[in-house]
Amino acid sequence: MAVIGVGIDVVEIDRFEASLARTPGLRERLFTAAEAGRPPASLAARFAAKEAVAKALGAPVGMAWHDAEVVSELSGRPLLELRGTVLARAEALGVTSVHLSLSHDAGIASAVVVLEG
Repeated sequence: MAVIGVGIDVVEIDRFEASLARTPGLRERLFTAAEAGRPPASLAARFAAKEAVAKALGAPVGMAWHDAEVVSELSGRPLLELRGTVLARAEALGVTSVHLSLSHDAGIASAVVVLEG
């Protein structure tokens, strides 16, 4: 396997939480129903994951936020589920494996995505 793309993003949790409070509908626009009820630090990390996967895919125009969803295994390990516009771009690039790491500490949330194919 070869690395097709790498993306990283960092989000200030307080600033992100303020954006959600200030902008009606932002939470629903960015997150699936399963993601939307999570606490602010978790949402910030999930937003960072969506940004990181977009970067790893070359930041194509027209990708839908809900087409990249962070889900968790029973162990708590985060996974990215791709569908629709995001999946189409990944398939076009030959992506066969997606790796995700999330973190949030000291007011910062971060995510790293590695795409292999």
